[in-house]
Amino acid sequence: MASALSYVSKFKSFVILFVSPLLLLPLVILMPAKVCVQYMKDTNMLFLGSLIVAVAVERWNLHKRIALRTLLWVGAKPARLMLGFMVATALLSMWISNTATTAMMVPIVEAVLQQMEATNAASEASLGALELVDKGKAGQLPENQVTFEDLTMEKQEDRDKKNMCKAMNLCVCYAASIGGTATLTGTGPNVVLLGQMNELFPDSKDLVNFASWFGFAFPNMLLMLLLSWLWLQCIYMRFNFKKSCSCGIQSRNKEKAAYEVLQEEYKKLGPLSFAEVNVLVCFLLLIALWFSRDPGFMPGWVSIAWMEDKKMYASDATVAIFVAILLFIVPSRKPKFNFCTQTEEEMKTPFYPPPLLDWKATQEKVPWGIVLLLGGGFAVAKGCEASGLSEWMGKQMEPLSSVSPAAITLILSLLIAVTTECTSNVATTTLFLPIFASMSRSIGLNPLYVMLPCTLSASFAFMLPVATPPNAIVFAYGHLKVSDMAKTGLMMNVIGVLCVFLSVNTWGRVMFDLDHFPDWANVTHIKT
Repeated sequence: MASALSYVSKFKSFVILFVSPLLLLPLVILMPAKVCVQYMKDTNMLFLGSLIVAVAVERWNLHKRIALRTLLWVGAKPARLMLGFMVATALLSMWISNTATTAMMVPIVEAVLQQMEATNAASEASLGALELVDKGKAGQLPENQVTFEDLTMEKQEDRDKKNMCKAMNLCVCYAASIGGTATLTGTGPNVVLLGQMNELFPDSKDLVNFASWFGFAFPNMLLMLLLSWLWLQCIYMRFNFKKSCSCGIQSRNKEKAAYEVLQEEYKKLGPLSFAEVNVLVCFLLLIALWFSRDPGFMPGWVSIAWMEDKKMYASDATVAIFVAILLFIVPSRKPKFNFCTQTEEEMKTPFYPPPLLDWKATQEKVPWGIVLLLGGGFAVAKGCEASGLSEWMGKQMEPLSSVSPAAITLILSLLIAVTTECTSNVATTTLFLPIFASMSRSIGLNPLYVMLPCTLSASFAFMLPVATPPNAIVFAYGHLKVSDMAKTGLMMNVIGVLCVFLSVNTWGRVMFDLDHFPDWANVTHIKT
């Protein structure tokens, strides 16, 4: 009975989230065909293709190899180890989901922390004789003073251990959220922005693509990552870099233990396999084709045969689907050409080895709910646009025309950062971006001046365990309280909003010409 109720509740949530636009919008404003097409747009195909590539990376453990190799390169001192975890998590989160990245990295963090704790206990036991001598010398002091000092030291050591666990866990979930902002397919809100730009401003001429977004968001991600690392060092390690980088016996033992754990985990992966090499080649091919398709400062490969009268017939989604199809063709093992020396058993096996991906594994791993959620969001946004609701709400915000554009950006970014703590980041951007686009047109402001920072701010869900899956995964390990995440995440939100404000008003202003109201924003094409 309980399982049946659970199934019904899941079915209800599925229907409400994904199917309700298909049922309700045709009754109100849009033809059914106009609603259904929102679920299979170019943007959805881009996201789906990138998800399939991520499945291949996860299936062959390439992401784990990259993470462990990065950590071994960075080193095992506490401050550098934390930075290594953040860099590895952010780099992986750029290409695979932040949930999968966090779920992979946190067990590694826990193993390192447990080994460091075990080594610390063994080190204390081995130094017992030395401690007894020191206590004997200190016996000349009053007994209550010695006891008080011992208790104080024990409490301080226990507090330092807890703070280390908190910092190491938080750095992973924060880096996962930050890293996803750097690429167009790294997180849902970025994909929503691309879809809304194509829908609301079809004449924007592919202004927001993979290369332009990466050029804008990657420096912002690096800045946020550095400031987040400094903030976690400040609040949990009190900027005690001397202690973090000390050369004492106990510190060296801890570092050695942490490094050995990482080495052991890396050895378990074995040598680089043929499948991993092929996945890596496909992955690098995907990135190269994305960047070189239409880089902006020079003609891309799309101009060779896929462009006519400034109309492009190959998009970022074309590249993603092409590489995704390759993963179903490229073999996972070397084909055997030794026909003359094959045994009977080898001759029975197929000549062509199994591919890197098969449909069974793919359809189990791809989060279809997110793909349908994007489609439902685009359908709702289309309904709001066609009904005039977005335009009406944008006009209600016309009094903001008396406020400076920089202040508008800051205010709306803070609004989105607060809202996304309680709602899905995809739902937040789907709801607000059409409204902000209409507001920008009504006050004569470049729509991207508002849409870019609000898209990035939608990923800044740092304060609550339920705000985003990485937070929930880290919280489940029991090292953190809600108050810990709230006080740390509040400052993280401030850091994020200020970094976005800086990036939009410096290099973003130049890259997207945000000082001028563009021609492509004058009219939106509405077809009902």
